[in-house]
Amino acid sequence: MGAFLALTSAVCYGIVDFTGGLLSRRAHFATVTLLGQFGGLLLAVAAALLVPADAVRPADLLWGALSGVGSGAAMHHLNRGLSRGAMSTVVPVSAVTSVALSVLCGVLLLGDRPGPLAWTGFAVTVPALWLVADDGRGRPREDARRPPRTGPATGITDGLLASAGVAVQYLALGQADPTSGLWPVAAGRVAAVLVLLPVAARHGRELRLPAWRCVQALLIGAGAALGLILYLLAAQRQLLAVAVVLASLYPALPVVLGFALLHEPLTVRRAVGLTGAALATVLLTLG
Repeated sequence: MGAFLALTSAVCYGIVDFTGGLLSRRAHFATVTLLGQFGGLLLAVAAALLVPADAVRPADLLWGALSGVGSGAAMHHLNRGLSRGAMSTVVPVSAVTSVALSVLCGVLLLGDRPGPLAWTGFAVTVPALWLVADDGRGRPREDARRPPRTGPATGITDGLLASAGVAVQYLALGQADPTSGLWPVAAGRVAAVLVLLPVAARHGRELRLPAWRCVQALLIGAGAALGLILYLLAAQRQLLAVAVVLASLYPALPVVLGFALLHEPLTVRRAVGLTGAALATVLLTLG
């Protein structure tokens, strides 16, 4: 069940990555990010009210808030990278680096002890994510005809900063006690909104959007919150390192959606990466 929840979380994040990336090309990334966190807050509070919580300790809310700081930072830099057309750089760097950081911290600091099959799955995941996210031509995945607005270095910076935020998000939330229910996720959305408000204030009028674009951003954020809730439930039933890696397989879905909906080419590199991601899923589930 833990592996299934983590994979479902990856599906949610894959959809959010794809739709959020497209929306960030049509609207200011800071608006998409901030409204997304508001949408996530609404869903998280509603879910927390529905799921019983035996004891909500201040420490659990603090872990959730720290996770939210990571979420806000990750989405800010990810959406900024996507808005600049650096998809083929931001996605592999953010996904692979966040997996490496999370697994390393889980093993060294939290006492996780994955089995041999799980370690093999970890080893397969890193190159698989890289191949899935890269089209082999150094061009943005969402629109191969659109040149990046900035150089590759900007994409690498955004990807690294996003990956650090994702690692903090996963590791901190994994420390919340299961008795706290989903309130740590709700606390995290509050923290994310507070972190992003100063960023939004600097852009002022640039953040104005039509009502239907605002609704899109809110729904995308709600999807991200759902993915985080599923990850929290998975981390309570699975080794944290395994839950992180399975949830981080999300880059495979935007590639499939891009192939099916945007008519992008399915290159040999991506096909090998998708195969590797599937193999890693099996190994991590059995390990």
